Amino acid sequence: MTTNDMPRWATGIVLPLLNLLSAMLVAALAIHLLGEDPVDAMRILVNSAIVNPEGLSYTLFYASTFVFTGLAVSLAMQAGLFNIGAEGQMYFGGLGLTLAMLAFDASLPWYLLIPVGMLGAALFGALWAFIPGYLQAKRGSHIVVTTIMFNFIAASLMNFVIVKYLIPPGEQNTASRVFSDAAALPPLNAWFPALGDTPLNVSFFLSILALVIYGVFVSRSAWGYKLRATGLNKHAAHYAGVKISAMIIVTMLISGALAGLGAVNSIMGSTHYLSLNFVGGAGFVGIAIALMGRQHPVGIFLSSVLFGALIQGGFDLSLEKPNIPTETFIFIQGLIILFCGAMENLYAPVLIKLIKGKKG
Repeated sequence: MTTNDMPRWATGIVLPLLNLLSAMLVAALAIHLLGEDPVDAMRILVNSAIVNPEGLSYTLFYASTFVFTGLAVSLAMQAGLFNIGAEGQMYFGGLGLTLAMLAFDASLPWYLLIPVGMLGAALFGALWAFIPGYLQAKRGSHIVVTTIMFNFIAASLMNFVIVKYLIPPGEQNTASRVFSDAAALPPLNAWFPALGDTPLNVSFFLSILALVIYGVFVSRSAWGYKLRATGLNKHAAHYAGVKISAMIIVTMLISGALAGLGAVNSIMGSTHYLSLNFVGGAGFVGIAIALMGRQHPVGIFLSSVLFGALIQGGFDLSLEKPNIPTETFIFIQGLIILFCGAMENLYAPVLIKLIKGKKG
């Protein structure tokens, strides 16, 4: 028996939980070495990020962005493509959204302006993913190399565009002007006052909708079957009639569009302007989410909430425990990527023996 022959509950639930537990145990050891009690630290983190309604609101706000970047990476993985350019694609998507807002926020009503902004984010995100996809499909350039380089190009390009063209005259802040009120996504605290004055907005429901659409198309459609066949064996998929080059390009376009949509929550739902470095590493977090969530919509959602909780809980924990710097949670994210990515099958041999023993 190999990992491919293991039951779905073992590969989809047990292995990720064991990997997550391993990462948290190493993190607990690090917190202990910093001179703090890991159990008390975990209590503070859970209370801040989950139990407290306002903290939970922030957790879900961060998770709303992470769902889109996680979906972007996951969709590409389904086709055997390791798109690590979601950071740059979300950055460029933010530019597309902002250009749409600056052009139309004074003339269009909110019910037209918001879809136009989302369309701009998706189109620019897809555009930034197109060239790496084309180079992979037509020239054999490795998608990892091209997408990571496009992250740096996007950062440099955005810095130039914001500083040169988007900063309003007389302003010192490296950001565009503030959009009109019509461009703001409705906050959820208008309907749920217990959430407090937090930026959680309707993009949370949009992220849930994106997860459902992703799940249906990947597992229940003919295109999704071709997508997964391409990821499992490109040669077999080719002989079955799948146009591999077209599949790679289309997959990267959709992946980039999803990453671009991650900018909607941050810009239209919170800041209401484009700022330098607004992505804040969300694209790289999407890699961890795709690995930990095993490219499954439920796994992606739970992983997004986990990383949102780490960010929200980490802020309060660093305030209450000065010995624990905020960088500790970047370290924890790295541990999760390590155990759920490079070491994802660490416990597979033991689990296979246990399953065989039960069958015997």
